[in-house]
Amino acid sequence: MKKTELDAAIERSHTALGAILNGDPTAYQDLYSDAEDVTLGNPFGPYAHGRSKVEATLAGAAAHYRDGQVTGIDLVESYVTDELACIVEVEHARAKVGGGEELFSLALRVTSVFRLELGSWKLVHRHADPITTTRPATSVVST
Repeated sequence: MKKTELDAAIERSHTALGAILNGDPTAYQDLYSDAEDVTLGNPFGPYAHGRSKVEATLAGAAAHYRDGQVTGIDLVESYVTDELACIVEVEHARAKVGGGEELFSLALRVTSVFRLELGSWKLVHRHADPITTTRPATSVVST
């Protein structure tokens, strides 16, 4: 099967994950579109909207990690049109978090949205969170 430009962009996102786990946000920053409609949601805070806020949020997230490595990527599903692609994955990794010396195993459910811009697939949205297993429903109390 021929590797497509989209496959290459997805592979670059996996490489960027390895970089961020070692404190380097630049590979993710390079993947993102320069457009102001870009967004990022990660476990360290609220959604970032706009190129400069996304870059700052990526830098802040990278500051939490060091000595990390990607240990696996599980593709859940992909939805692809001629101009937009949504990739749903579970990312597995190990890294030191914060100032600790212990390597932690991480599993993040991730949704990445790529848009074709001038012949190149660019990341326009990424959402990652650590909820990868079934959790009991919480009860909602109406008042």
